[in-house]
Amino acid sequence: MGSGKILKINGIGKSFGGLQILKDISLEVEKGERIGIIGPNGAGKTTFFNLLVGDLEPTHGEIYHYDTNITKQPNFKRVRNGIVRTFQKNNLLNELSVLDNLLLVLQRKQGSGQVWFKLRGEKQYPKLYEKADELLETWGLSHQRDSIVKNLSYGEQRQIEILLGVATEPSILLLDEPTAGMSQSETNYIVNLLHNLPKDLTLMIIEHDLDVVFGLADRMVVLYDGGVLVEGEPDQVRNDERVNKIYIGSGDEI
Repeated sequence: MGSGKILKINGIGKSFGGLQILKDISLEVEKGERIGIIGPNGAGKTTFFNLLVGDLEPTHGEIYHYDTNITKQPNFKRVRNGIVRTFQKNNLLNELSVLDNLLLVLQRKQGSGQVWFKLRGEKQYPKLYEKADELLETWGLSHQRDSIVKNLSYGEQRQIEILLGVATEPSILLLDEPTAGMSQSETNYIVNLLHNLPKDLTLMIIEHDLDVVFGLADRMVVLYDGGVLVEGEPDQVRNDERVNKIYIGSGDEI
């Protein structure tokens, strides 16, 4: 049954043939929470995100968005209902400008025409362009407005991808390694932006940079061997002997 939580995960698991990737994960998420997801490589973090957004269907268990069972709901319906994710690798239209990438997202969100891939003119849709410029200004990216995406640095492209996710006005934003491949200055820029997102926007963040994720999250979930090893406040998780043993054994530091 549903619970009124923005997200409730009841004992989900995922197997591919005889290989069990995730097993019996249960988690409740409150509106506005910032949840960090960490764990060693192969722990099932990205598979977990794929189940939440509908890119994969769980082998068993159920997922609720508020009181709606979305376990078998396709990904495009989940996006419409506010469950949005970014990817480890950029998923942008590289031959288009930053503005055009943003306009395509905004016109789909605002229902400006039925053909999402056909750009709408500024004279016919001035509010669309006003919204795009407002977002670019807020994110400090106005200077890249007319830049072709493929000509931007990797870090700049990552910033654009996160901006597109925010532009959909989600209720839950799932960020899969948002600072991967970035310089320290680019990482600091993204962290500052994420800190300043609306407080009622729920964030779930997979991140290998532990300083980043511990600084952003108010609750941590540690995945290990396909299940939840530890869940709790950042300081509690940071000081957990089991977590430290995992990361020391993998050569990482916590």
